[in-house]
Amino acid sequence: MGIIGIRKEDKSRWERRAPVDPSTVAALVRDLGMEVLVEHSAVRVFTDDQYRQAGARLTDDVSRADVILGVKEVPVRKLAAGRTYVFFSHTIKGQKHNMPMLARLMQLKCSLLDYERIVDSKGRRLVFFGYHAGLAGMIDTLWALGYRLNREGVATPFVKVLKAHQYDDLAHAMSCIGDVGNALRRVGLPPRLVPLVVGFTGSGNVSQGAQHVLSNLPVTEVGAANLESLHAKGKASPHTIYKVVFNEPDIAVRKGGGEFHFKEYYDHPTRYEGTFDKYLPFVSVLVNGIYWTPKYPRIVTREQVKSLHAQRKLRLRVVGDISCDIEGSVELTTQATNQEQPLLVYNPENDTTVLDSDAPGIAVLAVDNLPCELPADSTRHFGRSLRPYLAALAALDRSKPFAELSLPPELAPALILWNGELTPAYQYLSQYL
Repeated sequence: MGIIGIRKEDKSRWERRAPVDPSTVAALVRDLGMEVLVEHSAVRVFTDDQYRQAGARLTDDVSRADVILGVKEVPVRKLAAGRTYVFFSHTIKGQKHNMPMLARLMQLKCSLLDYERIVDSKGRRLVFFGYHAGLAGMIDTLWALGYRLNREGVATPFVKVLKAHQYDDLAHAMSCIGDVGNALRRVGLPPRLVPLVVGFTGSGNVSQGAQHVLSNLPVTEVGAANLESLHAKGKASPHTIYKVVFNEPDIAVRKGGGEFHFKEYYDHPTRYEGTFDKYLPFVSVLVNGIYWTPKYPRIVTREQVKSLHAQRKLRLRVVGDISCDIEGSVELTTQATNQEQPLLVYNPENDTTVLDSDAPGIAVLAVDNLPCELPADSTRHFGRSLRPYLAALAALDRSKPFAELSLPPELAPALILWNGELTPAYQYLSQYL
């Protein structure tokens, strides 16, 4: 059985995650007799000593490992010949910035598996950080709401919410947000904010994580069709947050009319056009957690926001764009942000976006590595999800041609390169290289 290596993350100074935690390493060493190498790291959330006590060998170089696990992309200069790499490669859409890395992996006769494509028979992802992206993204969105309102001189309990990375762990964050919820029940919100509507897009792991955080507050769920009547004078309570989950038929309609068909929408999205602007006037906070590519309609466009602002019909204060597709489903997201400066602000008056948390306009949270704000919780969850597949990864026989590989069905879709060659499912990437 091959050696497993865990590399240190070096893409961002905020990145403290690992693909597996010490308890997972201990299980591999104890139960499977595997050798695990762990690269020294001074910033990883779990210390070198914790991995050493779990049975790993600490090293300055994991390149002798047969299978090298990471979280983010591996710098081109650190790639070693003939190894099997497993990480989020961000290549399957032909992302231009990662094509040099993919080309180098091919040149070095490496194999590459991408966590994003470890899926079940229905195509559902099995190894992911998305749920924790939703958790951290919602915490940060509530922080942004409190921060922005406080800057306006509007007193609310949200001012007590911190950024996710400022809490000890998820349990600490949930407890503190629960305290904010108790304050909302007691003192309520200023009349100018009522009803406070938090809208969610998406129904997957990201959205579920975000909704879980909101559940620590007093919440009343309403349907999209009821938003307009909710805003009728005197009907809404200042002691609750109104939650609405927007599904596909809420954000897009068939061009020329006709019934919405989910299969058609996903197979032929160009037959549909965005319709979210009819709900936008009633949403105070939008949390975006959908998977999006340019073939799908946008949810929020700059033109929609400018038009509603000009008509004085815009209540939107904060967008938590957890999906963070640049000028994508939410066109206001013009760049990714980080933990040091997490907010963009879009000003519909002059159609500009600035990286300034205090500027006038709509705040957009666009942090693209949110799970690293909850590094211990997200690493433990990820390691538990990945553990069932590590023995099969370590047992890969690189002397065999691709056609003779016997991979678990969950891992087969994730194999992008085998010994430097694009596998059949990923031949389309050659056009981007």
